[in-house]
Amino acid sequence: MNRLFCILLSIFFFHGLSAEDGYRLWLRYDLIKNGKILQEYRSAISGILFAGPAASNGAPALSAAKTELLTGLQGLLGKKIPEQQNIMEGSILAGTIGSYPSIAILLRDRHLEIRGEEGFALFSATLGGKHCLVITGNTSTGVLYGVFRLLRLIQEQQPVGNLAITDAPTIRYRILDHWDNLNRTVERGYAGISIWDWHKLPLYIDQRYTDYARANASVGINGAVLNNVNANAAVLTKEYLIKAAALANTLRPYGIKVYLSAKFSAPVVSGGLKTADPLDRSVQEWWKKKCDTIYSFIPDFGGFLVKANSEGQAGPQDYGRTHADGANMLADALAPHGGIVMWRAFVYSNETPEDRAKQAYTEFRPLDGKFRKNVVVQVKNGPIDFQPREPFHPLFGAMPATPLMMEFQLTQEYLGFATHLVYLAPLFKECLDADTYGKGLHGQGKGTTVASTLTGIAGVANIGNDLDWCGHPFAQANWYAFGRLAWDPELSSTQIADEWIRQTFSNDHAFVDMVKKMMLASREVTVDYMTPLGLHHIMGYGHHYGPAPWWDKASRADWNPVYYHKADTAGIGFDRTATGSNALEQYAPEARKQWEGLDTCPDQWLLWWHHVAWGHRMQSGRTLWEELCYKYNVGVDSVRWMQKAWNGMEKYIDGERWRQVKMLLAIQENEAVWWRNACLLYFQTFPKSPIPSGYERPDHTLDFYKELRFPDAPGRG
Repeated sequence: MNRLFCILLSIFFFHGLSAEDGYRLWLRYDLIKNGKILQEYRSAISGILFAGPAASNGAPALSAAKTELLTGLQGLLGKKIPEQQNIMEGSILAGTIGSYPSIAILLRDRHLEIRGEEGFALFSATLGGKHCLVITGNTSTGVLYGVFRLLRLIQEQQPVGNLAITDAPTIRYRILDHWDNLNRTVERGYAGISIWDWHKLPLYIDQRYTDYARANASVGINGAVLNNVNANAAVLTKEYLIKAAALANTLRPYGIKVYLSAKFSAPVVSGGLKTADPLDRSVQEWWKKKCDTIYSFIPDFGGFLVKANSEGQAGPQDYGRTHADGANMLADALAPHGGIVMWRAFVYSNETPEDRAKQAYTEFRPLDGKFRKNVVVQVKNGPIDFQPREPFHPLFGAMPATPLMMEFQLTQEYLGFATHLVYLAPLFKECLDADTYGKGLHGQGKGTTVASTLTGIAGVANIGNDLDWCGHPFAQANWYAFGRLAWDPELSSTQIADEWIRQTFSNDHAFVDMVKKMMLASREVTVDYMTPLGLHHIMGYGHHYGPAPWWDKASRADWNPVYYHKADTAGIGFDRTATGSNALEQYAPEARKQWEGLDTCPDQWLLWWHHVAWGHRMQSGRTLWEELCYKYNVGVDSVRWMQKAWNGMEKYIDGERWRQVKMLLAIQENEAVWWRNACLLYFQTFPKSPIPSGYERPDHTLDFYKELRFPDAPGRG
């Protein structure tokens, strides 16, 4: 009996130690299972020679690169890779261009050029008659990025025998925005509490901070805003700056700068002043001294993110000043230290009767060219608020004299939280690839994509202290995709999905092909069962959980779903053409053409731009009501297809993550049905048309759905 107990106990502990909890993200340096490929790598890589200064001499990124490469190769190849003093056959030579005499010569011989401080080269060469692999950059951070590229290739089991890769980021600022509060709650967070344990800082440095930095560096993210845009002024006090400095010291070796969200009224709230007027000399002096203090603790501090005159936050307009006045005051305080201001353009006022979709453009477009050069205006991808589908924001292509920053949302506030599988790269690409026909950094007119107008790109993080970081195994893909597209907006959703699947799960072709199909379809599937045909902002009030298109009791009109869909007996949709709010006028004429005609507007945008009769014939030949029913049902059916596809993947991956995703897909299917039933029952009250035959009947009444309440829905911060 005792012997059996011991055997069972050993099995239990072995299983626990080998379980996949998702913590390692896509940095899973497990032994390559394909024997032939493993032997090829082992034969090709004999050792590592790191050239250049040690971390103690000012190159912490090189030390991080060395540790990552040694650890990664040992895990993937199943043997310790020796450090070498001289080049041997199969050596990996890693270092900056100036750290080893022959690197510059080898680059020239291969006709390779490295661009910028973060660029790198990864190439095969012959040195002293020995075949070697060179990883180099103009800086140690570039070398670090090159190391991650090599490890990615090996994880994906790609050949490394004859490489000639040079790469550098297209966009300068690539930043995660954490909507994390100092008490560790996370606004719109669905993966646990904040990873930043402010109470234990600065003396306790969680290993998670380093692993967070590694994950970011592996995809090229180079900045992190540590705290919520709805900022607490305490974060700028000495007590918290010491804590922020400890985080900065941990992230710095991975090429990541820290930024802080600044409360515009901080001089009043915590500084003892009677005003925060940006043109007041005492206020200007307060911010200059504050910046001097910050940089005394964090010499490479990135700067401030500011939400002002938006949703109740204080700002320069409180004093009759403009957004430019407020941003420039902070920019002047940061400029001597090299910092930037990221000034959010997410502004709208309940007192302004104008279409909410127009308000940011109305306020910011006249200020083009009036901001300091170290101000970056941060604009959400669409003109409302991170909806499942929105047209690109009209400010892109309309402010050529102002550096612009894209703001995407990785946390799925409007996309089912962390319980729905929604791969967001197609959403990101839909916006980045959109032609503004406006003016960008490199030209104007046709071909001026949203991506070509950007100096920076920010992502509202979906990270918490859950074991798997993001709450849903597939939500990790959105963190990964954000980083990859911030580095190179030309990458395709397909390529990024392929990379992530292979690193995170398996290189098995059957698994990769099927899961990639699921991921690439998932965003459109979600749009179908939530907000098809251009519907938007019809979610539950406050918590944003589930559907509530009937809601009309909010304290301000533009927080009510009825404001956005405008359903009545005549039709449904928001008329933003010349006969309505004329939000179309804010776009270039060529961009307007794709949306302004009722009969030519693509179905996916129809109800965003037009109020459409229920009997209107769609491009499919169905009436609008019939098309709405069709879309909602297709969305539900597609989730069931995803469930079936995932059920067939059990044999390819670990049981832990397979079961987790299976359960989450069950939640998604249940909530897709909820969205479909609640929305169709409500919208049906206007045309009073039956749901066409052949579709599932709702299993509850409209009143049932209206009476649902969710006081404990997560993410309210």
